[in-house]
Amino acid sequence: MNFSPELQPTPKAPGDWFEALIRLAQFLRSPEGCPWDREQGTRQFATFAKEEAEELCDALDEQDNRHAEEEFGDCFFTLVNCMVAAEEEGRFTINSALERAYQKMIRRHEHVFRSDRAMT
Repeated sequence: MNFSPELQPTPKAPGDWFEALIRLAQFLRSPEGCPWDREQGTRQFATFAKEEAEELCDALDEQDNRHAEEEFGDCFFTLVNCMVAAEEEGRFTINSALERAYQKMIRRHEHVFRSDRAMT
């Protein structure tokens, strides 16, 4: 896998950033990437995500938006790493996890998405 972040165009849209983070996580876990990243599995990344979420909560409690933004990014990238590891381990695919999350949120908001809801 050939990847050079400094040669990648700067994404503009959130979806493009998401794709760039997935590619970065995949590269870091590749033979050309980072040995530490390759050693981590889904369970380890899930534990790291929990720790990062606690740091995000602390930053929000302190009303430190700059720190919260950094911790949000850490949480997000750790979850991306968790998904990439899960896919490599044959647990589930990134697409299936995202589709399941999307469908679940639609079901949880049926009061918003009911077909019999009056259009106003």
